[in-house]
Amino acid sequence: MTVPPGEEGEDQDAMAAEWEAQMAGEGEETDEQDDLAAEWEAMVGGEDGDMGGDVVSSVSGRETTRVLNQDEIDSLLGFDEEAEDVSDKSGIQAILNSAMVSYERLPMLEVVFDRLVRMMSTSLRNFTSDNVEVSLDNIASLRFGDYLNSIPLPAMLGVFKAEEWDNFGLLTVDSSLIYSTVDVLLGGRRGTAAMRIEGRPYTTIERNLVERMVHVILADLSTAFDPLSPVTFRFERLETNPRFATISRPSNAAIVAKLRIDMEDRGGRLELLIPYATLEPVRELLLQMFMGEKFGRDSIWETHLAEELWMTDVDLTAILDEQTLSLGQIFDLKVGSQLLLNATPNSDVDIRCGTIPMFKGAMGRKGDNIAVRISEKTMKGPEK
Repeated sequence: MTVPPGEEGEDQDAMAAEWEAQMAGEGEETDEQDDLAAEWEAMVGGEDGDMGGDVVSSVSGRETTRVLNQDEIDSLLGFDEEAEDVSDKSGIQAILNSAMVSYERLPMLEVVFDRLVRMMSTSLRNFTSDNVEVSLDNIASLRFGDYLNSIPLPAMLGVFKAEEWDNFGLLTVDSSLIYSTVDVLLGGRRGTAAMRIEGRPYTTIERNLVERMVHVILADLSTAFDPLSPVTFRFERLETNPRFATISRPSNAAIVAKLRIDMEDRGGRLELLIPYATLEPVRELLLQMFMGEKFGRDSIWETHLAEELWMTDVDLTAILDEQTLSLGQIFDLKVGSQLLLNATPNSDVDIRCGTIPMFKGAMGRKGDNIAVRISEKTMKGPEK
């Protein structure tokens, strides 16, 4: 097909006009985008002046760059210092701690610690001859390595062993409680705060007095666990360096109970750490919602099931004789073939329930029925 020269020129002029119209439209769109970018730049510039330069923003065409300030970075990563004591973590810390086991899955553990607080209040009053108030601040689950790094020094760490569970635990006494205990036991005046001397190790007298207090606390802890599971917590050693009090792998999970001990105007903090590995032997008991709960057991249903089993019908099979034949012999059997049994009229008959032998007896006749008189019992196991 041949296009005349005149028509070809007209088509090219029409295409050129269409291209010019498109270019004009794009130019107007670009002008609108430039105006919008200028407006955004002016708004962001005003915000930067108000915020003192914490946020730096720049607009270039369609690209916007925003630099986060330190508070926003901390919130994103989950390292907010103000919310440090809050159990709800956010950001990266929430992801890292997502595999941690919460103590709330062990409801009876909170009951045990509540009993411990009540018994410690009485025991420490007798121990110090002073008015002592013990309160439970919180119970948390964290990794053992993180806990060791968070211990404020100087402090004393008592390592104890659960004899029946064959594992260890940790008792941390902070410096204020150490000096308060020493001050109370050695007759310090009331109304004066315990003096804390920085930069010196604990003396033998201080260590011995704290060790006596740890023995009292461990005795109460054993008593608190008694209704759940009898256990003896035996004092092992007293350390002042957390590195020497390592009783578990740094990545292992542990339960930490933080206690507050107040002796009028003196006192301090006491922290009890028990690794999950130590609680493993009694984990099922700690999962109870209340004392004495039965897991998956219902005595009423068990009794009903036992009664129904006694009335269950079973099929008994009386076997006169058994023989072992080869497959060839079985295929050779024909109509009229005879199979001789190795049994006489006086031979005992085996009575089975399925494949389980039950009784033996002699075959006879009673009325119009064939009967078996049981002579001995071949059941295995205890007789019911």
